[in-house]
Amino acid sequence: MAGIFGKIASDTLGLSDIGKIISPSDFDKVDGDDYIFHEDNEKIFFVIKSKSDEYVFTNYAVIHVDGSSAVSKKRVVNRYEFLNYYVSNVFIETAGHIDLDVEIKFSLGNISFSIDVDKNQIEQLKDLYKALFEIGRIQYFNNMYLENNKNSLDLASSVFSKSGIQQNESIVDAYKNIVEFNNKFLNESIKEFKQRDFSETFLKYIQA
Repeated sequence: MAGIFGKIASDTLGLSDIGKIISPSDFDKVDGDDYIFHEDNEKIFFVIKSKSDEYVFTNYAVIHVDGSSAVSKKRVVNRYEFLNYYVSNVFIETAGHIDLDVEIKFSLGNISFSIDVDKNQIEQLKDLYKALFEIGRIQYFNNMYLENNKNSLDLASSVFSKSGIQQNESIVDAYKNIVEFNNKFLNESIKEFKQRDFSETFLKYIQA
């Protein structure tokens, strides 16, 4: 009887080799919860847990609690902020007739991930797929808009410098005005197009 209960607990909390999607009611029980910046309103939206690894998806980042070492019980915690790591190459590899798992694959910057998940949880995994794909799409266009703004700023600065300084304006004052304008413009562009919080995206696609 104890063996049956042990298997149920193992399956529920994702302690087998194939990853399990953890219920929101158990988010506070996973190891990754210890590394969440609750003080800064970081929230967990999705967790995949296997015997050796945890993948925690928050509104700010993907946190990988890596315990894959066969010779040590130490765990390595890697944090990939959406602010710095762009999501790309998102896809799901579905299961065949004899497969027990499906795979979700994606890249964060130049780091690739392939996570095996119980094939019975494919519908929930589709929600994560949609959320990650949309985050990547938003990041792509935001980066394009930011680069366009930077190029426009470079062009404007070049034209302004060629036009010379205004009468009664010193070179120092002219340079100071250009620097202040550039800094203000870039800071405003970064605030608008370097998105940190993807709560709305997760809420749109992840079914609680």
